[in-house]
Amino acid sequence: MKKTLLSVALGAAVFGLGVQGASAATLDDVKEKGFVTCGVSTGLQGFSAPDSEGNWSGLDVDYCRAIAAAIFGDPSKAKFVALTATDRFPALQSGEVDVLTRNTTWTLSRDTSLGLDFRTVNYYDGQGFMVPKDLGVSSAKELSGAAVCVQSGTTTELNLADYFSSNDMEYNPVVFEALEDVNNAFNQGRCDVYTTDQSGLYGIRLTLSDPDNYVILPEIISKEPLGPAWRQGDDQWGDVVSWVHYAMVNAEEFGITSENVDEIAETSDNPGIKRLLGTEEDGKMGADLGLDEKWAYNIIKTVGNYGEIFESDVGQGSELKIERGLNALWTNGGLQYGPPIR
Repeated sequence: MKKTLLSVALGAAVFGLGVQGASAATLDDVKEKGFVTCGVSTGLQGFSAPDSEGNWSGLDVDYCRAIAAAIFGDPSKAKFVALTATDRFPALQSGEVDVLTRNTTWTLSRDTSLGLDFRTVNYYDGQGFMVPKDLGVSSAKELSGAAVCVQSGTTTELNLADYFSSNDMEYNPVVFEALEDVNNAFNQGRCDVYTTDQSGLYGIRLTLSDPDNYVILPEIISKEPLGPAWRQGDDQWGDVVSWVHYAMVNAEEFGITSENVDEIAETSDNPGIKRLLGTEEDGKMGADLGLDEKWAYNIIKTVGNYGEIFESDVGQGSELKIERGLNALWTNGGLQYGPPIR
């Protein structure tokens, strides 16, 4: 018993040292080094994936670039560190990255015991299943006894166990740490089923040798609110990361895009728009965040509003062609809602 307690105490001490090793004033650190470092996935199409030349793209990548634009006026001052699901939290805790913009689900334990903070959701998702068409199933309820490919260290792995247990079904988990290994195993037929966030399944299907031979089943078995995470105890940095998202959502609601932002900035008398774009006399919205008054303008001009990046990265302008669904603005029946900038 004493040995167990000692191990727990030592683990807590190591965790504490890791968190303390990263400065609480992340915004100051980022400004000093001249760029923001974002933890992203090792390659998930539509969210964060590098091309053959190492250029990153996706919804989470654009979120990171928007943070850079808010701070520096330049979205290119964003650097990306590819992290597995297992590596992502230690990398943030230790200060290897400034923020996670990596399809990460906001949960109670991650928000408390891991020493992380969440506040915004840049993609409302849910876990689903993909199977080969020739498996002959049309519902997840028909998967009892199946071999299921899943990535370790994820809520996906836990939800999978809950779902099969609650439906009195058996399954054989085929578990890998790296996403690429899960993809390869499924592509090679080493498992009958692939499970992850449904948005991820759309992207993964496109990477398979014959995408048309696979179908995504209709069931959604979980709530997966995906969004950025940062270290606890750094409220100013959390404000910056959160209001970057809210600025993009508010811009879409106002109808402000990367193409018309200059015209609207020059002509609009709407007080809300003037506060957002930094054209209000004696404005201090940016100063309250520790940023320039043009912080939101720079996001919209160089990266776009939320609707623009959604459509180009995962929506109808992308290969994934995912419908907005829950990620539509609240005014269109969705859940995306930006608090007022005032």
